[in-house]
Amino acid sequence: MPATHHSSAPPTPRTSRTGAPSVRPADVGPPAPERSSTGDAPAVGRIPVLDVRPVVQHGRRPAKAVTGETFQISATVFREGHDAVAANVVLRDPDGRPGPWTPMRELAPGTDRWGAEVTPDAPGRWTYTVEAWGDPVSTWRHHARIKIPAGMDTELVLEEGARLYERAAAGAPEDASGVLRAAVDALRDESRPASSRLAAALTPEVDAVLARHPLRELVTASDTLPLLVERERALYGSWYEFFPRSEGTAERPHGTFRTAARRLPAIAAMGFDVVYLPP
Repeated sequence: MPATHHSSAPPTPRTSRTGAPSVRPADVGPPAPERSSTGDAPAVGRIPVLDVRPVVQHGRRPAKAVTGETFQISATVFREGHDAVAANVVLRDPDGRPGPWTPMRELAPGTDRWGAEVTPDAPGRWTYTVEAWGDPVSTWRHHARIKIPAGMDTELVLEEGARLYERAAAGAPEDASGVLRAAVDALRDESRPASSRLAAALTPEVDAVLARHPLRELVTASDTLPLLVERERALYGSWYEFFPRSEGTAERPHGTFRTAARRLPAIAAMGFDVVYLPP
């Protein structure tokens, strides 16, 4: 799971290209951040989300991409203290439906800059939001890996992990929660060595479930930003310009659209994608 156990100042902003994301109504991961009691805006938490990119004119105009183009959404995310922090991208398609939950990763250790690559799968007006949140399970794992081998507060640490995993299981679907509940049973099994109990909570199977259904605290969402996804031809093309009136015949020198249409196969054979007819 993406997480960091430190905090540093936000990096100096740098320019980046604009682009777009992928969306299908599917396994969308954890629930949305809490809403304020007065309306639609997400409640502001203790984890700042700054300098979300791509952005055009502070979000007054949409970033742009084409269908099938992969690009990166990034943001500066940090928190007070040493507890773990993580982030994800929420995309909504032109119909307002949320797409798959996309976790972000720290792009360079110590920079607090997080990013995720996304790919849009249909044209239209999309939106995207970055959510940042505290990751109590990763915080616990960091401490447990230090304290359990040292024999420090063993039972207390293992019980803390069991309770966190119980909370995570309560928010996961039934097929995934069974993996987490098995880890809870192992953490509380006093017939096993402490190291074995901890190892049972750190298996690849548990990691996979927590990656899809993490336990999130203090969720803070960025502003919702617009994204215009266009057909692939908007990204590039080779244009051929000509005047229809120049495509006449010896009998009728002033060409028409009908006579101009006869030129289209020859234009296509030269490798042009678009015909431009000036006014």
